[in-house]
Amino acid sequence: MVLGINDPWVWGAYIGSILAMLLCVVYGIINWNKGGEDEEGEIREEMTWHKEEKDMEKKELGIWDEEG
Repeated sequence: MVLGINDPWVWGAYIGSILAMLLCVVYGIINWNKGGEDEEGEIREEMTWHKEEKDMEKKELGIWDEEG
């Protein structure tokens, strides 16, 4: 009986949660600044997509301003 906990399943749950937390911390440290390699290209692509979507909406609704 350590710390008043007799059940090995309770100990397993405590140890499992601590190991999961440590795994998440290690994963976060390893992947800290990954994923932003082509961020400018993604932003450009999203802006183009958004403009095309707006143009389609205007065409479908029959709304045209000075630019269109």
